[in-house]
Amino acid sequence: MINNRRQFLKKTSSAFLGITIIPRDVMGKGFTAPSDRFNIGVIGLGAQSGGLIERMSKIPEARIIAGCDIHQKRLNRFRELIAKEFKKYEIKGTALVYEDFDKLIENSNIDGVVVSTPDHWHAIPSINAMKAGKHVYCEKPLSHTINEGRIMEKTARKYNRILQTGSMQRSRTYFRRACELVRNDYLGKIEKVWVEVGNPSAACNLPFQETPDYLDWDRWLGPAPARSYHDLIVEKDWFPNWRWYREFGGGILSDWGAHMFDIVQWALGMDNSGPVKYEAPIEPTASRGLKMYYDNGIEVEHKNFGRGFAIRFFGT
Repeated sequence: MINNRRQFLKKTSSAFLGITIIPRDVMGKGFTAPSDRFNIGVIGLGAQSGGLIERMSKIPEARIIAGCDIHQKRLNRFRELIAKEFKKYEIKGTALVYEDFDKLIENSNIDGVVVSTPDHWHAIPSINAMKAGKHVYCEKPLSHTINEGRIMEKTARKYNRILQTGSMQRSRTYFRRACELVRNDYLGKIEKVWVEVGNPSAACNLPFQETPDYLDWDRWLGPAPARSYHDLIVEKDWFPNWRWYREFGGGILSDWGAHMFDIVQWALGMDNSGPVKYEAPIEPTASRGLKMYYDNGIEVEHKNFGRGFAIRFFGT
């Protein structure tokens, strides 16, 4: 039984990723006291938020009470989704909706926030939330730039907040097993690693389109460079294409590389460190060839070796 928010936070690091899901009816309806419930606000109500909301709604100690977006259709969809969840679990009330994430963060009833925005909006709401005393689960990649990530990490330490990102592959048995084999020297001494994961981002050159009246495009852009709206960037219900463009994301190299290169870190036992040297491809338009070197001499290369999204370790 989880009796307080601290214990809930320890448990939810796995529950966010779908490892531990406890149905409410195991403990009986109304089991968790309101004082022990962890209230959550979701910032960014696009495709990724749906799966997170569904999983978190199954945790008795958690309740999603608020959502924020500047896309009116998504706000309406969030209202409907939460209404169904409340009805399913016989919860009274309705969810709060916001267009300004700082207003959500100011709500003293909210204990933690989920940031599931496009990458270029990860840092600011996460930092503001931690400064306001909220714990944060931010989707991967943690930040759009290296400097943003460093500021987020420093903010978490300064304000003693939990900052978690969505490294779901660490929760999967076969990735853990592979890392155990590497770390226990079944492959001998690792000399190099290949990672195949997809292309880096490119400049956004989509043509002008009129902005629909249900979207605040200027606020969607936020810290990104100004450019015109295009529906390919925003409107897909799954995997919208903003991630392909460097103004908003890092391409698949960043989007899925956040998973694959993380597994390399884990397998090599480098969680508290990282590569000390990087070599970019000579050709500016190259889609492969990035190399990274650890201080122990191991080379990691972004390389196409015909296996889809995959990692190959080379040992002695």
